[in-house]
Amino acid sequence: TVRQLKADGAPPEQIKAEVDKLKAMKAELDAMQKALAKSEPQFNRASFDQMLIRKFFVVPSFEIHGGVGGLFDLGPPACGLKANLLAIWRSHFVLQEGMLEMECTNLTPHNVLKTSGHVDRFTDLMVKDVVTGVCARADKLLEDAIDRLIDSSPTMSQEEKDSHLLVQRQADAYTPEEIDELLKKYEVKSPEGNAFGNAFPFNLMFKTTIGPEGTQAAYLRPETAQGLFVNFKRLVDYNAGKLPFAASQIGFGFRNEISPKGGLLRVREFCMAEIEHFCDPSDKSYPRFQLVKDKVMTLFSSENQLSTGKTEKMTIGEAVAKKMVDNETLGFFLARTQIFCERIGMDPERIRFRQHLRTEMAHYACDCWDLEIKSSYGWIECAGHADRSAYDLTVHSKATNTDMVATRYLDKPQTVEIAKIKLNRKELGMVYKADQRKVANAIEELAQSWADFEPFAAKIEADGKADLGGFEVTKAMFSYEKKSKTIHEVKYTPSVIEPSFGIGRILYSLLEHSFDIREQDEQRTYLKFKPLIAPIKVAVLALQKDKQFEPIVADLKAKLMGLDISTRVDESTASLGKRYARADEVGIPFAVTVDFDTVTTGTVTLRDRDSCGQIRAKITEVVAMVQMMCTEKMVWEEAVEKYGLVAGAEEEGGEDAKKPKDPTYVESTGRGRFSRPTAV
Repeated sequence: TVRQLKADGAPPEQIKAEVDKLKAMKAELDAMQKALAKSEPQFNRASFDQMLIRKFFVVPSFEIHGGVGGLFDLGPPACGLKANLLAIWRSHFVLQEGMLEMECTNLTPHNVLKTSGHVDRFTDLMVKDVVTGVCARADKLLEDAIDRLIDSSPTMSQEEKDSHLLVQRQADAYTPEEIDELLKKYEVKSPEGNAFGNAFPFNLMFKTTIGPEGTQAAYLRPETAQGLFVNFKRLVDYNAGKLPFAASQIGFGFRNEISPKGGLLRVREFCMAEIEHFCDPSDKSYPRFQLVKDKVMTLFSSENQLSTGKTEKMTIGEAVAKKMVDNETLGFFLARTQIFCERIGMDPERIRFRQHLRTEMAHYACDCWDLEIKSSYGWIECAGHADRSAYDLTVHSKATNTDMVATRYLDKPQTVEIAKIKLNRKELGMVYKADQRKVANAIEELAQSWADFEPFAAKIEADGKADLGGFEVTKAMFSYEKKSKTIHEVKYTPSVIEPSFGIGRILYSLLEHSFDIREQDEQRTYLKFKPLIAPIKVAVLALQKDKQFEPIVADLKAKLMGLDISTRVDESTASLGKRYARADEVGIPFAVTVDFDTVTTGTVTLRDRDSCGQIRAKITEVVAMVQMMCTEKMVWEEAVEKYGLVAGAEEEGGEDAKKPKDPTYVESTGRGRFSRPTAV
């Protein structure tokens, strides 16, 4: 409006009035944004990090020797959490979808990764401090510089902010020359204030050798997928030749990260869980897609990334119908991933799926989406979902001269036109020697379709030679004639749709999403793990040190452990309240307390971590309830409805809590059921 007024030659006072209106609107918008920011819960990362180390979830590897960047050890609670996470992942994907699971070696020969493209292209752009020589990852420097610029410019217009964020979203898609210009534009310097040299690609794989001679080059695998691809022929035979099917693998990957940071978010050794779904390129429908089509998801399309910068909420069925998501199979795995994240306890409002920009995707990829989870570090990629077309099987097939094909049986026979080939093997052998078989197979493969073969034949007839897969084929090497052929089946190289999960990143995000602080006491932190995934399900506590409680505690533990319910007995002399707090801090969802009523009535209290509410019931009933709640067949609210809340012992363990209680009766009120002494 102001621009139009100026263009129309409006009087200065009219222009000033409109400018004042705009300023007032901007001030109102800024106030609203600040109020919204204040209303959002603030994450206390310092308290969180202290808790992780204090409770031995995660510690730097080789800590007493000074540690090594990008390497971490998981302590007992994190090991239990990871084991449960992987068990749920295996049940959710491998078992429910009938996948074929493998375990392949970590060491991978050079020729395998050369074929896959990792030797040449598995790189990040790196820059070096021109004075100290310290290395840094170029795209992360650019992202951090843009964050600092926006944070330090509270009066920056939304239009300018959006333009910077657009650059940031494309940070890992720029060429070395483009990122050099941007680092100069944003005046990026090293922490010491020195300039960086030009960006160049750095290969992230750890190189080694196999055997004592040191002549066979190899790498620690950067991903688990290649082991599944090279075993495709055996997998399809094991599956009785039927497609589609999926293979999966859980294992470690290794990447020599340039500048690892963010704890478990960027490490050099990490656990992955990958799926390779093999399907017909002409049919990427999924039989179980109807089960998830109504799942509402937050999607960040490539179009919106380059325009509005906003996400959209829609069902996965709608996204596939619009072709925002390329096909049903890819859409199915996106929805199943969302459901998996919610099942383990992620906050759905902090989950989104971001589509790769065209500049991010490999030339052979059809469509790619990343699961991104919001943490205190921002939006973090935790799983990738890529339709990789037939690239992987094709390159391994060509490099090894191995058929990696599947069969599609036709409902009715079809007549097709082919080229019938007669090879001059003597000529082929003289020219190509060891490679003659590769050339012969390439000619015969091309001849299966006259439409594909005809342009090649025309080139041969015109020039006497033609290029085929990097080999020069001459007219003397073969003869041909056009023929018709009746076929009952079609051989094809399957497409691969690959969901790939970074377990360490998911684990870290789950820890952040589960971290909370008691409203009444900022020092009391706790982890609100769902019972299904909690590393320890139950804490068994005695009200106080007393010999008559010991056999009851031991029996309770035996009953729970006999049902595979992980249990911790805290026999310390700390007050009951402090022992509850200790259990809460490592995310134990339930605490069973043995007290003097237990001795006389055989009942115990069962405490819920999140609400701190307690119920009282017979030991056998409590054990059964805990088992049902840990397998999601029952929720705490149902237990409260059945037994009613009771007043628990003094949590901080005053002197009265240590004394035998008078006989009690249960009084029902509008607020619940409470234990009351029978005598005053």
